[in-house]
Amino acid sequence: MPQVKTAKSTPVGGEKPRAKRPAKIDPAVVREIFARFQKQNAEPKGELEHVNVFTLLVAVVLSAQATDVGVNKATRALFAIADTPEKMVALGEERVRGHIKTIGLFRAKAKNVVALSEKLLRDFGGETPRTREALETLPGVGRKTANVVMSMGFGESTIAVDTHLFRLANRIPLARGETPLEVEMGLMKIIPPEYLFHAHHWLILHGRYVCKARKPECARCVISDLCRSPEKTVG
Repeated sequence: MPQVKTAKSTPVGGEKPRAKRPAKIDPAVVREIFARFQKQNAEPKGELEHVNVFTLLVAVVLSAQATDVGVNKATRALFAIADTPEKMVALGEERVRGHIKTIGLFRAKAKNVVALSEKLLRDFGGETPRTREALETLPGVGRKTANVVMSMGFGESTIAVDTHLFRLANRIPLARGETPLEVEMGLMKIIPPEYLFHAHHWLILHGRYVCKARKPECARCVISDLCRSPEKTVG
């Protein structure tokens, strides 16, 4: 007797069914992941060199599409002579460009650094604001930059989603998302409060040095047995 082929159901509008996302990660697994990160590195630190909150802000603005190592090389001499908004404005855009010319997009970044310094003097009394809303009014400052400054400069528990963290959140997966904001919101919901302050540094450093984009080094990953990525190279 010949088999009867059944027609596959098609959603309204003729769209193909979307692939199912993996089930949400178990909260106990999330806790274990961050407990291991904490055991490995109890006090993770950001790698951008700075001398105060203002220079931190400038360094993060300069780090867009650039490495922390490259930014640090460029800013050591800059921050030695311009560590306040007043000094940065006095230095001027041309001289700022001269200091950061080894960094990608240095012309636009120099313009933003001087402009944000002027705005700090004009609108904030020369002080770096503490809120995300105020920080995002500054030239060259987006949500990620604001989150880094709030965390490293003011001790706030924020998640700054860079390319490393975005990759890890989707790869492990911890919190899937198609945009940095989706990933940020997802992580804020699942990370236990006691791990939240250091979470973004743990993830960024793990993505930078272990769970690399092209070739994750799973053999030395402290959470490899908890990871569900199909890219894993070890069990």
